[in-house]
Amino acid sequence: MPIVHIEVLEGRPVEKIKKLIENVTDTVVETLEVPKQNVRVLVSEVPKTHWGIGGTPVSDIQGR
Repeated sequence: MPIVHIEVLEGRPVEKIKKLIENVTDTVVETLEVPKQNVRVLVSEVPKTHWGIGGTPVSDIQGR
């Protein structure tokens, strides 16, 4: 059973996350030739205060 774990920054609309799960599932099914019902996709949203780029939290970077 393939399990895909994706971490993204918080704040995306629920519909975008649903579409991500659908697209990733379809890609795994096509690539690995497994039944769709066997694919698991876990999406974790990380607060911008807990995601660092170059030593700085994303919440402190202008324009994010």
